[in-house]
Amino acid sequence: MAVADPVTVGVLSLHTSKETKAILNAVEDLGHDTEWLRSENTSISVVDGSPVLEPSVDVIANRMLLSNTEQPAEELGLANAFSRLVPTLNEPSAVMTAMHKLSTATALASNDVRTPDVTLALSAEQLTAARERYGEEAVYKTAIGTHGGGTWKVGPDDPINAKVGNRYAFLQELVDQEGVPNRDLRVYIVGDDIVGAMYRYAPDNDWRTNVALGGSVEDVTDDLPEEAGEMARRAATVVGLDYAGVDLVEGDEGWFVLEVNPTAGFKGLYQATQVSPAPHIAQMAIERAGGEVDEERVGELTSILDDSRPTAQPSEMVSQDSEPAVIGYTEEVVLSGTSGSKSVLAKSDTGATRTSIDTGLAADIGAGPIKSITRIRSGSSKSAKSRPVVDVVVGVGGNQHTVTASVEDRSHMDYPVLLGRDILENYQVDVSRRIDGEAADTPEEEE
Repeated sequence: MAVADPVTVGVLSLHTSKETKAILNAVEDLGHDTEWLRSENTSISVVDGSPVLEPSVDVIANRMLLSNTEQPAEELGLANAFSRLVPTLNEPSAVMTAMHKLSTATALASNDVRTPDVTLALSAEQLTAARERYGEEAVYKTAIGTHGGGTWKVGPDDPINAKVGNRYAFLQELVDQEGVPNRDLRVYIVGDDIVGAMYRYAPDNDWRTNVALGGSVEDVTDDLPEEAGEMARRAATVVGLDYAGVDLVEGDEGWFVLEVNPTAGFKGLYQATQVSPAPHIAQMAIERAGGEVDEERVGELTSILDDSRPTAQPSEMVSQDSEPAVIGYTEEVVLSGTSGSKSVLAKSDTGATRTSIDTGLAADIGAGPIKSITRIRSGSSKSAKSRPVVDVVVGVGGNQHTVTASVEDRSHMDYPVLLGRDILENYQVDVSRRIDGEAADTPEEEE
């Protein structure tokens, strides 16, 4: 539909996601103009004393995914510069609070929003000294993380460190209820409205509930406990976000807020509720810029998650999306665990389902703790071997991947790390490229 005075909504997103596309498409469906602010088309200048943002937009919906980037402060600084010129939904100062889980916890606790007990210490000695406060099991998290990456359940004797890789880490009280399935509650807030709510249940082989890790979902929008709904609203307000996915968990003392996510995904919520937050975010952005929307049309669009290619998608971006980054047959990678990080050589193996790391290396970096034991058929062997699996953060070419790797004795092999499809699916493998020259391989049997 066309409107008398359309505004231009810019979505600031350097990555490609269903959520960004859905917001842009919803804005257009509501009769307004769009720009996708990303590396192909965006610049900011000061010309003759006047700041200029190109392309020109009337309002920005901030979808910068900072938790996955190596240097989140760089992109946060960009968003902050843009927000000085144009009204911005999810302002950078609020996003900075939300993306750092300890900053979120302190903000909520200071405003009487119940959160689990936490401890972040700047030294391993201080953090270890605090471990006994948290009982037999505690949650150990990186302060910045996403999709359940950088989250572990630790016992009293499991190693912990003040940092995992280049990210600070902290201890958190484990909140659960005896006899209740391992689940949490995601409430999606836009403004003062609850768009939808769902329980997220952990998969059989994990305790984390993230949909990205295989968790299942259940719609509870119409049966949302009043206390939880009010806590979610208040949490988003305290942090200062215009839209957010608020995660809560129920314990014996009631509800606790775990996290407030500025770039929460839409996929799981839509799967559970058949409601898309995109039209609500689009409406808020349009109205923030002084535009008008048809309320009835917003209601119609909530039942659609339109993540088709938007008009605002830069043409150069299409070819970039179709050509993933190239990784060599061998690469230098950085492995991070609870005790530290180490740079090592790794071999790419597209035939391996799971990344594998050497036992000694796993011990050196504090990979883990051990989550489970998996049965793996190795090479031409007809029998399966049992191997422990652990969570580990693998840095490849500036990208960080949190994967569940198998641990084995690789001391007799050329490379202490084998990169499996859990990482290689993000890249194009060039077997002729190798970081260690043309050294001949020792025959190996791999999973």
